[in-house]
Amino acid sequence: MDFVIREVRNDEGEIEAVKEFLYAQIMNEYGIGPTPKFHYDIEGMSEYYLLPSDSNFYIALDGEKIIATAAIRAYDVDYELFRGIYSKEDTASIWRLMVDEDYRRHGIARRLVSTMEEFARDAGFDRIYLHTHRYLESGIPFWTSAGYEITLEEDDYDETTHMIKNLA
Repeated sequence: MDFVIREVRNDEGEIEAVKEFLYAQIMNEYGIGPTPKFHYDIEGMSEYYLLPSDSNFYIALDGEKIIATAAIRAYDVDYELFRGIYSKEDTASIWRLMVDEDYRRHGIARRLVSTMEEFARDAGFDRIYLHTHRYLESGIPFWTSAGYEITLEEDDYDETTHMIKNLA
C-alpha cells in the first residue's frame, strides 16, 4: 500500500480536516462526539502539538485523503500514580494514534510509531509513555509488539492500561 506520512501544517484548513478525521474515528471507536474533557488537545492542536518544539502531529495520507493520525508531546498529564517518575523533561507521550478501519493492517500505525520514536529521540526524551484501553481489541497486542511494556492496569470504567518504552 502506498501512503505518505508527514507533519501536520499549522494551517487552519488542514487542522480542520484533521479534526474531522479524528472526531469521526473517535465516534467509530468510542461512540462519543467531541467532549472537551477528553478532546481539549484536538481543539488546541496548534498549542499542544504544532507550536512547541518538543511536540508534533503526524498524518498518513492516501493521495489527499487522511487515513491515520498520531501525535507526540512532552508528558504533561498529572497522574498521581506517576508523580516523580515521569516528567516533561525526560518523557514524551503518544496521543491520537488513529487509523481508518479500511486501512488497518498495512503497517501504517507501525510507521507512525517509528516516526514518533525517532522524533522523541531527537528531541532528547529518554522514554515514551502512553495509555490504551483493554476493550480495544488490538491496542495492547499492537503496543507490546512495538516494544512497549505495561506499567499499570487500572480497574477504572475505561479499562486503562498505562505503558512505557525506554528509548536508550
